[in-house]
Amino acid sequence: MAVLVPLAGLTVLAMVLLWPTGDRGKVQVGSPYTAAPGVTFETGTVKVARTQDCPSAGPGAGAGGVAPRQCLVARTQPDRGGAEVPVEVTPEIAKSHGVKAGDRIRYLDLSGVTSAGSVYMFADFVRTVPMVLLALLYAVVVIAVARWRGLRAIVGLGGAYAVLALFVLPALAEGRPALPVALAGSAAITFGVLYFAHGFSARTSTALLGTLFGLGAIALLADWATGAAYLTGTGDENTYTLINGAGRLSVSGMITCGLVISGLGVLNDVTVTQSSAVWELHELAPGTGSRSLFASAMRIGRDHIASTVYTIAFAYAGAALPVLILVMLYDQPVLDALTSGQLAEEVVRTLAGSVGLVLAVPVTTALAVLVVKASARARDLELGAGDGPRLDVDRALDGGALDAVHQSRRARREAGA
Repeated sequence: MAVLVPLAGLTVLAMVLLWPTGDRGKVQVGSPYTAAPGVTFETGTVKVARTQDCPSAGPGAGAGGVAPRQCLVARTQPDRGGAEVPVEVTPEIAKSHGVKAGDRIRYLDLSGVTSAGSVYMFADFVRTVPMVLLALLYAVVVIAVARWRGLRAIVGLGGAYAVLALFVLPALAEGRPALPVALAGSAAITFGVLYFAHGFSARTSTALLGTLFGLGAIALLADWATGAAYLTGTGDENTYTLINGAGRLSVSGMITCGLVISGLGVLNDVTVTQSSAVWELHELAPGTGSRSLFASAMRIGRDHIASTVYTIAFAYAGAALPVLILVMLYDQPVLDALTSGQLAEEVVRTLAGSVGLVLAVPVTTALAVLVVKASARARDLELGAGDGPRLDVDRALDGGALDAVHQSRRARREAGA
């Protein structure tokens, strides 16, 4: 607590100083979900979809012996009522996914601004029902298996997203220093999520210290790698939009912040598991010496490191799958592909996150061993106060005898309680 309380105070102070004011300067980023005057977004249900002459070609299409252009048209029943309307589906959607009867779609109604050609254009699918069902299934499964702790973890996840939405993203949009914003936001999330989901205990505090250490390591690597590896973010269409529209936003800072936040979840997983492993090993064999306890826990930690490194790599590979396919089709050499602008950010994110993860495991394990042994000695002092001289649990007894002493003392304590 002598370490965590000042860190918590520093986190609160940093968030107060960096808290966004709401003044984002000359931000000129037009939302694709905002319709122009006279144009409205409508929703409806597709009744039938078939390939036919494109309504956008107009009534004169096919004149002069030229065949009219063909496209996918979805006859859609508007939610607001009225007759079915012909919604022209964009070629990208028609080729990649298609539209079929029963689909819920969102489309642009251009009838208020034009009377020629197609006045209904496909905009997007309505995904509310399947996504809500998936979220409910996720919550039910987590709560059914993890019970009360699972519910608290889900609520904590909501709090984490609130920190991102209310502090991190607006602060970055206003041009606040990215690294302090990332560290303050990540630390606040870590404090809240770990204590809320796992409760206030020495075990949770140890995992928290290990997570904060890992975050610091990732932050230093991310800050260095963003400049050294020339991560510009210009391979992403959304980044181009931000560069042109948000004058105060630092793209390199945004990348640095993203590298730090992306390592947060896996760090929590590793440090909590490692701290719990030390406590459980100590409970099973209280007589185990500090060095042996550390070695046993590290054997678990090494397995966790190996599996989590794969998890990070495959998670980022899955997210970058379209880019990987393009790189393969370009037939570039492997080294050139991995260091290209399209993949460099994902590679650096994987490496920086993995380094922080690996370093957090021995640090968390060592801290957990120190704390659990100190707690055991304090408990031995309390329980052995009336038993004459205190036994040195790490030197005077072997494992079996020490287990017997702990069981005897535990029984006396429970009887007294």
